[in-house]
Order: sequence, then C-alpha cells, then structure tokens
Amino acid sequence: MARAAAVQWRMANSSTHPFSALGPDCVLDALAAVGLYGDGRLLALNSYENRVYQAGIEDGKPVVVKFYRPGRWSDAAIGEEHAFLAELHAQEIPVVPPLAIDGRTLHGFAGFRFAVFERHGGRAPELSDPGVLEWTGRFIGRIHAVGALRPFAERPALDIETFGIDSRDYLLANDFLPPDLVEAYRSVASQALDGIHRCYERAGEVPLLRLHGDCHGGNVLWTDAGPHFVDFDDARMGPAVQDLWMMLSGERHEMVRQLSDILAGYEDFVDFDPRQLYLVEALRTLRLMHYAAWLARRWDDPAFPAAFPWFNTQRYWQDRILELREQVALMDEPPLWPV
Repeated sequence: MARAAAVQWRMANSSTHPFSALGPDCVLDALAAVGLYGDGRLLALNSYENRVYQAGIEDGKPVVVKFYRPGRWSDAAIGEEHAFLAELHAQEIPVVPPLAIDGRTLHGFAGFRFAVFERHGGRAPELSDPGVLEWTGRFIGRIHAVGALRPFAERPALDIETFGIDSRDYLLANDFLPPDLVEAYRSVASQALDGIHRCYERAGEVPLLRLHGDCHGGNVLWTDAGPHFVDFDDARMGPAVQDLWMMLSGERHEMVRQLSDILAGYEDFVDFDPRQLYLVEALRTLRLMHYAAWLARRWDDPAFPAAFPWFNTQRYWQDRILELREQVALMDEPPLWPV
C-alpha cells in the first residue's frame, strides 16, 4: 500500500513540474530576450533530462536552444560544461559550443536557464566500419588530451558512490520496487557493488580526467566531413575507458575488434592503459543501476511516464534483477584482452 500511495502522489503532482511552464511562447520569448526572434518554426528534439528545441530564426539560420533541468546543475557546473566545450572548439575538435550572446553563454528567462547553439545536423555513424571507429577514436583521444589538462571543480566524478550506492539506496528508500522483489533486488545490488569494487581493485589506481561522459553512437553525428560530438550535459570526471566502452556492441569477439579499431586512432594522441579494461563491465553495471534510479528520480516529470510506460512494472524490475545477475558474472570474466 505504501508503494501504491507514493506512486499515486507522484502522478497527482506531476502537473506542477517546472517544465510544465515551458510552452512554445515561453521558448520564443526567451530567444527574443537575447535578441533572437523566432519565425514560428519550433521543433522539440529528443531530450528528457533537459528540454531542447530547434527554432527557426527570422533572417537567420535555425538554432538549437537547450533549457537546463531546474535544480540539476549549479550555474558554475554548467559554466564548466561551456568552458570545456570552448577549450575543445579552440583546438578544432568537432564539438558544438554554446553561442556567446552579450558576452554570456548561459541565460535566464522566466525562472529557466538556457543556452543557444548553432544547429549542426548529421547522421548516425556506421560503427561497423573500422575506418569510422578509428576516426572516432582519434577525436575521443583529442578530447581526452584536452580533458586531462585540468580537472572539473564543480562537476562530480563518475564513481561507485554516486552511480551505484546512491542509486540502489534511492530505489529502496522510495518504494519503487514491488514488495515481493525488494529483497531480491537488495541482494543482487549488493553482489553487483561487490563485483564493481573488485574490478576497481584489479584496475589499480586509474587517473580521472574530464570526459564527455555519455559518449555513445547517438551523441556522435556524422557528416561527409567526419564526426562531431554533441550533448556534453553529462560531462564529468572519470576514467578514460568510460568514453570508449559505450561505442562497443555485439559479441565479445566483435567488441575486441571494435576496441582495437578505436584505439588505433585514440593512441595517436594519448596512451591508453590496458588495466582500465578491468572497468568495462563495472562501468556498464554502474550505468544500469544509475539509469533505473534516474527514471525513478524523474518520474514526477509528465514526460517520463509517457515516454517510458514500461518503467516500474513488475516485469521491468524482474528484468533489472536478471540483468544485474548477469553483470555479476560478467565482472568476474577476463577483460577484453589480456592485461
């Protein structure tokens, strides 16, 4: 009954979510406030954590405007994202930095914080193509070469505490799990965290650097000129392999080949310590745990129940428990190649 009451309360109060006030008129008024006047064309882009729109501009090229989720990042943390993008862009690395308007990249309007970007289109990369993987690896290497120059001061690290322990504790404390699955989840999450700790112990002391943080194929857009990297919203401190493993897919032998192709380009610019391969399945496990808790934390946003109707069902949690059991076994397997 406690779980059902909690879910009903969240659903009943979803209409009060801050983004409910961000209608088309508000978006266009925000752009007008920084001197960009929309021509009425407004397209919502695929984003749930924030709200992102492509807007047509009178007598100008379309822009992309990103409204940051209230309460997630401080102004200083957003500033670090923008400064990192500026550093990368200055080195001719293909990223899309926010536009400086009146000397600022972060703006406020009607209680929202937003940034404006040039519109850069592209298609999904052909990650089955060795040449594409090597080309992508070169640019990730260049991103990491810049990312290693100095740390983030405001943005947190990708670590076991925030992605693993906090995620488990949030789910258990907020009645998202069906009562008959609570102990099963608690047990397998504990086993998973033990496995993650063992992976980190095998890897030894791994340096942390500024990362893209969410570097998968969906955040790499391809044109005839090559790749460009978008959506640095999850940029944070972490091990270099975090920006590599999400580019891998398929069976083990396929991932070995893909990683070899990526590193062929990556190591043109920075060295890769193979001990970090011990972290691949640990980082995947942390991402899985964090993703479930992210959905739970955002469940009061009306966009989430509409977009993720399968979340918080009995079947969903049964699948997550099975998934973590599989990860516990995978974390004890040898890395993708001998270290």
